[in-house]
Amino acid sequence: MQSKSAQELAILQNQIIHCRKCPRLVEWREKIAREKTKRFRDWTYWGKPNPGFGDPKAEILLVGLAPAAHGGNRTGRMFTGDRSGDWLYRALFRTGFANQPTSTDRNDGLKLRNCYITAVCRCAPPLNKLLPSEIAQCRPYLLREIQLLKNIHVVVGLGRVGFENAYRAMREVRSGEMKTGKRRPAFCHGVEYQLGDRLFLLGSYHPSQQNTFTGKLTEVMLDTVFQKTKELIR
Repeated sequence: MQSKSAQELAILQNQIIHCRKCPRLVEWREKIAREKTKRFRDWTYWGKPNPGFGDPKAEILLVGLAPAAHGGNRTGRMFTGDRSGDWLYRALFRTGFANQPTSTDRNDGLKLRNCYITAVCRCAPPLNKLLPSEIAQCRPYLLREIQLLKNIHVVVGLGRVGFENAYRAMREVRSGEMKTGKRRPAFCHGVEYQLGDRLFLLGSYHPSQQNTFTGKLTEVMLDTVFQKTKELIR
């Protein structure tokens, strides 16, 4: 039987899937789903927001930016079906947070261990650029996830936007556990901040093609971040 938190997460995930708050994003995600791209022309695209997913009892929370137009917007699962996801899930597998190193579709058998993945925005944005109003519209979903994921001790922000929004959300939802008088954390790869007695925020470059193709982010660098998360929850 599912726990109450798991049941409430499932309800939230369903609400996210049916969200149509942002007209620009709705138009774009549905346009991409109709027109597709040549290499995926035989796919039936998801074309809806991507809910968060993973272990409801997770101690680790990953916060990315948004689904990719032909990744999550096609497959219906965050970081699935694109090169960013290839990098991320290999790293999670190598560090014990996933049961397999590949992610191709929602029914590929992937399971996260002690880890939950979400994003600042649930819809693929044009040119990967979000408007401040769209981030604000999606914000309540992230806040609610943090409320329901009661065991979270380490948050990893993937990219500057993921990192900064994760910090703001934690500050709002779990302020009672956080230290006061601290300056706002500054983003860089591998940065670690202790927000409370057992509450940490880590930063990682986003595993985007721009970062991985140029060598700004290597697999060793990504593995190091997740090895650190393991140390922090022991």
